[in-house]
Amino acid sequence: MVSRNTIKGDIMKIYEVEKDKMISYLEKLQSRVAITTDMWTSNQKKGYMAITVHYIDESWLLHHHIVRFVYVPPSYTKVLSDVLMDFLLDWNIDRKVSTVIVDNCSSNDGMINILVEKLSLSDSLLLNGKIFHMQCAAHVLNLIVKEGLDVIEVEIEKICESVAYWSATPSRMEKFEDAARQLRIPCNKKLSLDCKTRWNSTYLMLSIAITYKDVFPRLKQREKYYMVVPSEEEWNMAKEICGRLKLFYNITELFSGRNYPTANTFFIKVCEIKEALYDWLICSNDVVKTMTSSMLQKFDKYWSGCHIVMAIAAIFDPRYKIKILEFYFPLMYGSEASNEIEKIRGMCYQLLSKYQSKSNLGQKTSSYGTSSGSTFLELNYDE
Repeated sequence: MVSRNTIKGDIMKIYEVEKDKMISYLEKLQSRVAITTDMWTSNQKKGYMAITVHYIDESWLLHHHIVRFVYVPPSYTKVLSDVLMDFLLDWNIDRKVSTVIVDNCSSNDGMINILVEKLSLSDSLLLNGKIFHMQCAAHVLNLIVKEGLDVIEVEIEKICESVAYWSATPSRMEKFEDAARQLRIPCNKKLSLDCKTRWNSTYLMLSIAITYKDVFPRLKQREKYYMVVPSEEEWNMAKEICGRLKLFYNITELFSGRNYPTANTFFIKVCEIKEALYDWLICSNDVVKTMTSSMLQKFDKYWSGCHIVMAIAAIFDPRYKIKILEFYFPLMYGSEASNEIEKIRGMCYQLLSKYQSKSNLGQKTSSYGTSSGSTFLELNYDE
């Protein structure tokens, strides 16, 4: 029988061969690469960083590969930056990185600042690092919604407790389903308790519980230990909340899907969220208005850190171009919309010049000066 050490050695040999192939491929790749990092925690409470590279090949197909899964000591800023910088140097892609996407936390922000400082020495960052740091869109949405759910925690407390009670044991679940059938309510979905760290589980819990709202008071008549039946007002509040959170749920599903969308799809969806939040502010329900106010503050905090990449990506989508900014930026910035549009337009010019300077076409047309690049971009905006 093959020993454990032999199997381990064979696995490591295969890994080294495949790693060398991937490094060689990335060195020849003409496009830049984007990096995403995810922090994992084992059941021994040890921290690991998963590093994934994303790139477009010569056939314009999007690829992503997990290239390193490495143990990291307690997540201090310098430790994280050293791990990521070592990877970039080891794989010889430190001059090819376009964007690094990370979750939102202070240690990640500090890590990005250190990386920008180090990589700026080689003058390889696009737009002097303005688009180097991209926050995870799904994680930002999670933070925004959690901010709102914290406000309404008391209003949905009895529903949460009721779901927890009737989903605690198989026998209680059986009683619940029997009562639902007696009321001619289809048992298509089972009650599920939410996870406090995942807001979408709270949305699903509420939306499922609402379909069984008539079952809970019926069970109260039979179960003496069931004491927390939600009132009609609390059910109405849950319906109000679910109706509004459905927008966030659908967009989160889009952002987190198996076939990951590209940033050009994010911009419109994020703008739709801002538009919806403004509409909710004029709602007659004071609880909804309070919830929305908290969510808007969180939205504005993170919008400034991700709008550049999203806006540029949307402009490069031939369906939208600069018109998409002219439509949505007045909603986002009011009287400052024109200035913000010009900032993004200027960054597009800078990106064009950056790529022209590296191409043979750029060398051949250099005698025309920078105006030729600007004219090309303007024509594409207006077509």
